[in-house]
Amino acid sequence: MATETPIEAPESAGAALTASPERADEIFLEGPRSRFEEFITLLRVMRDFLRGFRTLHFVGPCVTVFGSSRIKRDDPQYDLARKMGAAIARLGFTVMTGGGPGIMEAANRGAKEVGGRSVGCNIELASEQPANAYLDRCVRMHYFFVRKAVLVKYSYAFVVMPGGAGTLDELFEAVTLIQTGKIKNFPIVIMGTDYWKELIGFINKMAQHGMIAAADLSLIYATDSVEEAVAHIRSRAIEPFGLKRVARVRRCFPWLGERGLSG
Repeated sequence: MATETPIEAPESAGAALTASPERADEIFLEGPRSRFEEFITLLRVMRDFLRGFRTLHFVGPCVTVFGSSRIKRDDPQYDLARKMGAAIARLGFTVMTGGGPGIMEAANRGAKEVGGRSVGCNIELASEQPANAYLDRCVRMHYFFVRKAVLVKYSYAFVVMPGGAGTLDELFEAVTLIQTGKIKNFPIVIMGTDYWKELIGFINKMAQHGMIAAADLSLIYATDSVEEAVAHIRSRAIEPFGLKRVARVRRCFPWLGERGLSG
């Protein structure tokens, strides 16, 4: 009896060496390639991480704000994100976002308007997502998974505004990392409760069916009040982790590619 020949995917012809940056994720995820191309990808991933570390290492403790890039400036959610960005900055945190327009711009703008620190971690896309004008520092990533890791790495709290699939991805990544003990029990605040009410109901349904623990419901705090959100972040991030204001920041070394917010 003849044995069947296994199927095999065609090897890419040097795509890792010649492709544009916005295709980095596509090439990385398309399957096995030559050993040399995989090694080149590994170096590029490492470069992405290194650029993120060098750009953001000295920005101070952050609160990351997630939300849609499609929200317009006359939308009430833009105004809410702007006020929340300002409130986060007044707490002493650096406001971090994905660095793009919409909710991200609003949160960064709010921080800048009250003299706070504002940073972004943008991504190369086929349809270009320009960095907004309210950033003290911005790093532009080639790989989505690197960007998501960096958005989490420097944050002591997460604020989730209305958004689409990307915002859902960011929300549940933060929840999963806390739930599994991969990061500390940092507060997650959902704002825009009317928009998120079906999702909040579904999360409650997961607990009712035993798909998550009842205690996991406490990982998410839903409110439309900036004051309540700030109080929750203060009690769940500043006090438990002993954060305090400092008169001077750690010294950075420009010859290592490091940049402080004052430089």
